[in-house]
Amino acid sequence: MAAISRDEVANLARLARISMSDAELDHLAGEMDVILGAVARVQEVAGADVPPTSHPLAVNNVTREDVVTPSLTPEQALSGAPASSEQRFKVPQILGEE
Repeated sequence: MAAISRDEVANLARLARISMSDAELDHLAGEMDVILGAVARVQEVAGADVPPTSHPLAVNNVTREDVVTPSLTPEQALSGAPASSEQRFKVPQILGEE
């Protein structure tokens, strides 16, 4: 892969409206070459035969069958509540609504 030139980096900086010194342009030209090389390497690995995925491992939802089991009656559930109304827990009103 051809190295990105200092002039190309200067042009990119101008397009992005970033002011850069000569030393910064020289340094960034070398870094950009390494970055572009890494991107090219990744592109080599991801071929058409590799399906796109959102996660590296298969993710499955774990579920169980619903089983009806004995539970508390409404009266038993509300037996320890300080107040109840119409088979519901009654709590103090916190908003100014009726």
